[in-house]
Amino acid sequence: MQLDFTAPLWQWQARSDSWWFVTVPEDLSDDLASLPLPPRGFGSIRVRVTVGSTSWTTSVFPSDEQKAYVLPMKKAVRTAEKLTADAPVRVRLETIDL
Repeated sequence: MQLDFTAPLWQWQARSDSWWFVTVPEDLSDDLASLPLPPRGFGSIRVRVTVGSTSWTTSVFPSDEQKAYVLPMKKAVRTAEKLTADAPVRVRLETIDL
């Protein structure tokens, strides 16, 4: 499954270290939740992500707080793509290992 969306970059404030995320829109999160998946830690789904010219493999995680899946955005990506807090991020997300 391939999903394309734009959503703001936000920082998780629950911890002192810097964790940054983009939230997958609720309708697309519903599509992800309906996939028949092998059991993985924390309900995660392995994905290939492209933001700008940067691509990497990671996982998205269901978030009760966000009521959607969240995509962690590592510092190397934020730096390479010049992403800033609350700015819109254009994401291409492809599920893998299905």
